[in-house]
Amino acid sequence: MPKRSFIRGGLVFDGSPAAGQRRDLWIIDGRVATPEQVSKLTPEDADEVVEAEGAWVMPGFVDMHTHYDAEVLAGPGLHESVRHGVTTVFMGSCSLSTILSTPEDCADFFSRVEALPREHVLPALEQYKTWTTPAAYIEGLESRPLGPNIACFLGHSDLRVSVMGLGRAVDKKERPTAEEQARMERLLEDALDAGYLGLSTMTNPWDKVGGDRHRSRRLPSSYASWREYRRFHRILRRRERILQSAPNITTKVNVLLFLAASASWGVRRRLKTTLISAADTKANPQLATAITGAVNMTNKVIGTDFRWQTVPMPFEVYADGMDLVVFEEFEAGEAALHLAEELERNELLRDESYRRAFRKDYDKRFSPRVWHRDFYDAEVVDAPDPSLIGKSFGELADARSVHPVDAFLDLVVEHGRALRWRTTIANHRRQRLVDLASHPTVHVGFADSGAHVRNMAFYNYALYYLREVHEAEKRGTAPLSLGEAVHKLTGELADWYRVDAGYLRPGDRADLVVVDPAGLDASLEGYHEAPMEMFGGLSRMVRRNDEAVRATMIAGQIVYERGHFAEGFGQAQRTGSFLRVDTPTPPPAALAETPLPRPQVDAATYTSRAS
Repeated sequence: MPKRSFIRGGLVFDGSPAAGQRRDLWIIDGRVATPEQVSKLTPEDADEVVEAEGAWVMPGFVDMHTHYDAEVLAGPGLHESVRHGVTTVFMGSCSLSTILSTPEDCADFFSRVEALPREHVLPALEQYKTWTTPAAYIEGLESRPLGPNIACFLGHSDLRVSVMGLGRAVDKKERPTAEEQARMERLLEDALDAGYLGLSTMTNPWDKVGGDRHRSRRLPSSYASWREYRRFHRILRRRERILQSAPNITTKVNVLLFLAASASWGVRRRLKTTLISAADTKANPQLATAITGAVNMTNKVIGTDFRWQTVPMPFEVYADGMDLVVFEEFEAGEAALHLAEELERNELLRDESYRRAFRKDYDKRFSPRVWHRDFYDAEVVDAPDPSLIGKSFGELADARSVHPVDAFLDLVVEHGRALRWRTTIANHRRQRLVDLASHPTVHVGFADSGAHVRNMAFYNYALYYLREVHEAEKRGTAPLSLGEAVHKLTGELADWYRVDAGYLRPGDRADLVVVDPAGLDASLEGYHEAPMEMFGGLSRMVRRNDEAVRATMIAGQIVYERGHFAEGFGQAQRTGSFLRVDTPTPPPAALAETPLPRPQVDAATYTSRAS
């Protein structure tokens, strides 16, 4: 008999921009029930009841920019996203996928740029990677006990390395031969045939290769000529798939090339293009307004189909010593990050000529940048010397009568990675954050989930955005309604990327989240750390608020409820599926036969079992 779940009394948003409606919701055999099915049911017919009185019921969130490509192999439940209501994640972003290349090559081009220790990434790839084709990758993922649903880009760095070899792919003198170019194009076609979202590339020169063989070379995709990119663009345009990429984030000038590639010019199909990232940066407070306005115009005038990505939270970053990607944007910082060994790095940091170069980069106020380079706006949060905690490097420099760069480098040499500090780079203005994330040219969800695990934690971005829109509504300054905000987190993304997600209409697969608005409070910003068991207990930076999400349901199964995961979630069986473009995705067949046990929570307060 089909499993029947009854969600009672919530304000239901269906994923469209419409306002929520106070009503009950039935889930039958993993799908939202049709009116005909509902007409034959009473609450006593339910196998389980979720009490949603006072709560918002909405489609599960779509995190459309993650780097879970390594974590999904070792920890396929992706618990940190699911606990915050995410039921679909996109992988293969920024030219990085783990589909075609060898485990060692994947670990080298993935680990440094995404700030995941190679000693954890490589073993996971060596243990689980059995595929070398796009179709086999899907089979490999669906053989694992996936938690959320997955959709994927083919990464151009992965593609280039698999055909050219890592050494040639990161050599600026090398270009693919005609045969190699044709081979890459066939592999892209294979991926699109299999249902991939499209291709991800990378033109930002910050992002570097790790490992020992080609350390500090740029990512392979960034060595491609625009002619090479154009050949892939033609395929994507013809197949109506998506180009995801990053411009040169420091100078931003080559955004013009992406706009030209996306444009129809009135004579061809548009190329759907999405770039990182729109942000209200401290370094350039007017930039976000300029780039969203420009794209709004090109979408209307020259026929681009272009979207920025953003994370709708203050872009607060943490660092252990020098380990922070923003240092890659200038030469002195790049030189330090090239040295993986602490002793060797400290020798460089002590060198006076190096310090002069760092001070010159720091003091060059009008150079292109993302980091605002202000050590007075960078606070120590942990250190072996407790007297440092709570003070900025600028304050410490003043107390020592030295330049802020010297104070910072002295403390890094003294304490190494035990010196933990933070700064906020962007999205620091509350109303501006809401306005930017709500802009029609911006997609919400650039969370980088699964990467930079010691630097930032945006896993609960959707909850934060809902809180900010809800508060702006109360102030009378909201640029859109709550229903429209839910749509931006769900249905808008599903429609643009053409995947089976983001809605709660009759017959839709039941991926949903029950949100308690009373839990959308200041605790959403609270800093915590949690061990990543799949990576040997590596400490991950997280933000958690178990008062906000009452329940997360994937394919009709309650997998998370009020701070607890279902027993065996991410271990016993698969709840999520690989979402192929434009293909309806049924719930995994095994779910009806062997449902996961219900999470053990306070039944009197939040849920009840039908007798």
